[in-house]
Amino acid sequence: MSDTIAAARAMAQTLINVRRATAPITREVIASVVDDVLRLPGLGASALERSTLIADLESAYTVWIGRATQLTDNDDHVAWLNAERKRDWRYWARYELFLRSRLPDAALRGLDQETDRILGLIEDPLRAGAWDRRGLVVGHVQSGKTGNYTGLINKAADAGYTVIIVLAGLHNNLRSQTQQRLDEGFLGYDSGAVRGADSRAPEEIGVGTCDPSLRPDTITHRTQNGDFKTARAKGFNINPGRAPLLFVIKKNPTVLRNLLDWVRWAANSHDPETGRRIVVNVPLLMIDDEADHASVDTKEMDFGPDGRPDEDHDPTKINQLIRQILYAFEKSAYVGYTATPFANIFIHESARTVECGDDLFPRSFIVNLPAPSNYAGPVRVFGVPPADGREARPPLPLTRTIPPDESAAWVPPRHRNGHRPVWQGAAEVPPSLSEAIQAFVLVCAVRRARGETRAHNSMLVHVTRFTSVQNAVRDQVHAELDRIATRLRLGERGGGSSVRAALKRLFEEDFHPTTKAVGEEMDDPTLRDMSWTEVEPFLPAAAADIRIMEINGTARDVLEYTTHRDTGLNVIAIGGDKLARGLTLEGLSVSYFLRASRMYDTLMQMGRWFGYRPGYLDVCRLYTTDDLIDWFEHITQANEELRAEFDHMAAVGGTPREYGLKVMSHPALLVTSRVKMRHGMDMQLSYAGSVSETTVFDTAEPVLRRNLNAVQRFLEALGRPDRGGEEPGAPDVRQDRPTGAHSWEGARLWQNKPASDVLAFLNAVSTHAEATRANSALLREYILRQNAVGELTDWTIGLLAGDGAELTVAPFEGWESITRSPRSKAEMERDTSRYVIRRLLAPRDEAMDLDAAAWAAAMARTVQDATTPQAPTSPSGPSLRDQRPATRGLLLIYPLNPEPASLHLPLVGFGISFPSSTTAKRITYKVNNTYRRQELEDTGA
Repeated sequence: MSDTIAAARAMAQTLINVRRATAPITREVIASVVDDVLRLPGLGASALERSTLIADLESAYTVWIGRATQLTDNDDHVAWLNAERKRDWRYWARYELFLRSRLPDAALRGLDQETDRILGLIEDPLRAGAWDRRGLVVGHVQSGKTGNYTGLINKAADAGYTVIIVLAGLHNNLRSQTQQRLDEGFLGYDSGAVRGADSRAPEEIGVGTCDPSLRPDTITHRTQNGDFKTARAKGFNINPGRAPLLFVIKKNPTVLRNLLDWVRWAANSHDPETGRRIVVNVPLLMIDDEADHASVDTKEMDFGPDGRPDEDHDPTKINQLIRQILYAFEKSAYVGYTATPFANIFIHESARTVECGDDLFPRSFIVNLPAPSNYAGPVRVFGVPPADGREARPPLPLTRTIPPDESAAWVPPRHRNGHRPVWQGAAEVPPSLSEAIQAFVLVCAVRRARGETRAHNSMLVHVTRFTSVQNAVRDQVHAELDRIATRLRLGERGGGSSVRAALKRLFEEDFHPTTKAVGEEMDDPTLRDMSWTEVEPFLPAAAADIRIMEINGTARDVLEYTTHRDTGLNVIAIGGDKLARGLTLEGLSVSYFLRASRMYDTLMQMGRWFGYRPGYLDVCRLYTTDDLIDWFEHITQANEELRAEFDHMAAVGGTPREYGLKVMSHPALLVTSRVKMRHGMDMQLSYAGSVSETTVFDTAEPVLRRNLNAVQRFLEALGRPDRGGEEPGAPDVRQDRPTGAHSWEGARLWQNKPASDVLAFLNAVSTHAEATRANSALLREYILRQNAVGELTDWTIGLLAGDGAELTVAPFEGWESITRSPRSKAEMERDTSRYVIRRLLAPRDEAMDLDAAAWAAAMARTVQDATTPQAPTSPSGPSLRDQRPATRGLLLIYPLNPEPASLHLPLVGFGISFPSSTTAKRITYKVNNTYRRQELEDTGA
């Protein structure tokens, strides 16, 4: 976007904000305002620029953001934040002004509300006496967490926090990138400017151009070596407590030790109980970016018979130093930010040592941030099945599969340092990576054709953690890019395939239909469909401008997006661990990803492709393997479950100490690294208030026949159904609803059946070993336990029908089967011994036994608990289960169409919807100590 168009956009946005106070903002209103602005002297635009500007503003004004939820423990906390206290705040005012032309209006309002919420949960910096708050903010990968904590820092400085420490990852490039953003968003000047007797005042940037009179101090700066190193620390003799003082540092033992030494030098009092030196009347705010990474104590801790931790425990060095810095301040607030809180919830909530004070368990609060509607996160990329009132979200068509033979031959999942990538005997990229590079050239050309001539464009190649292998990959990528750029510039010479023809084929067969599909799904006017004739002229320059950079500990390449803000930086970044966490690749559009991890948090954090892609989401591509797509789909579902657990805990007024958090188990994934979850353990958690369904099926014929026989005996024991069936005059299976009756055509329903019938069925039916959430033995044991206390004694059983192939085997002769497609066709081809689906139950089936009044009550509860502006259209699963008495369970049986699984016999699926209960037999989960302690207390163990 040119300076002229940027100025026109800012002016149009101001006028639109004035109009929205009196009338709704429509496309016609936006177009009228844009035309008025472009008539002003010096603000003319081409037809393409005008339409792009209108589409950009229309997209911005249709963004919505949901409601954040929180878990709090207000023990020793005093509410303090109100409008009067905020009246004269200047740091936030200039940050808000700086963001007005950069964020959609709804996103800016959401940021204001979220940072108010978080600031109110830490302590009033003017409050007298000692206090210590520990919290966690859970965002989404690449969703704007840096912008959120920058807003929090500005408000904290306004409120009176005078020392602000930002822990910014493990590597220099991430620390430098974070400092640059805080230069723009908080300091207001270039912290990397040369200082000395002959130096000039640093350049005012970012918020400094809005109000240069505010000048916080910093000792760290934006260059690669700008950390709080020993030489800089030795000459730093500023006492804290006057102007806000910012440190942006790595999580590095030497740097943290330097900072701790300065804190102890600045200490101005003694703790009355221990005699240790502390800093008093200087409130500290510590922001821990990527709080689950390196900050967690990974050493084993001993506990006494009473469950109290060993106070002489020696934590890991980084964790120890972070805690010692906090412990050295009389008034401190620690706020961790992460998108993957798995490790943080495994911290023992009572861990404390004499030297370091409390561990970093978020005992004061957890805030779950919503993502704006324009965020392209895991749910958009990988989709989620329907669950608990949530509609299914199909994945956007952005992933492209790398054939197994290519990944295995070129850079296999397991390889050693020094491995030489070879494809068919030559040191060159495999066809899938060649296509990915061509796709990136097309992205750069498409964005230029759309008028985004100054946009950054990045491609990620992440296939190995070894720098020696990255070097070889860099050489091969460089050779392939040079081949493409040379042929586009000079034309085709000699034999070989035509690069231009290959690009045209990729554009017409892939880019064109994908743009149409994504545009329809996202309803985004900025995703303008382009023709080949519009894009082709931009190809030679687009390819020629692409640079290749290696981002690791040995290469000197640096992603200097700020330096290229006037021309745009077009880069293929090749790396490993440095690209795996925190570092933002501006304008990332194409990713080629082979790195595997079996930890939820590591795998999710590697997903640099998540984030905001305004105007170019349709041209984004992820090239990866079927296995990785499968794993990402699973952790996306696990992540959504964890967030839903957050929301449920918030709705019932839970605190971080009182409620343990559940994380889904998976046979091929660890929750987080084994050392981080030392306080987590396998436990049996309650089926109460949950649904259990079979999604993994054994395809062996003896198992299929055994399950068919089990169903036949079960149906014979049940007898004639209460609803449905072939008997003349049998009532249909239907329930009245406010919008009309729901019916289950062809289904059968039995009511008021004894638990013994269900127990006999579960004893006879076989479930797959990997069906951890529908294990027939565990389910049977749980029901028996509940029967002993007078619960789950009365059952409703439903037998569902569909519109699939008509079955010909007993007990389903003539029955129309239900079709459930495989989760992954490639997975099914690799392992024919099992059949895996995403979801068995249709969401409305859980209400099969609920009348209109119960359904309406569940719907009302769902609306009340909703966190998004989109009104729910059906009750959530938990709200439906709450309507069922503890004595009644619901068992649903699904005869599945064998054809998608390439079988001759039907699969038998079943789901059980359990009512809420205060007692519980449990399924295996990896859980934290808080949940374990509560469970033991509840059962009297």
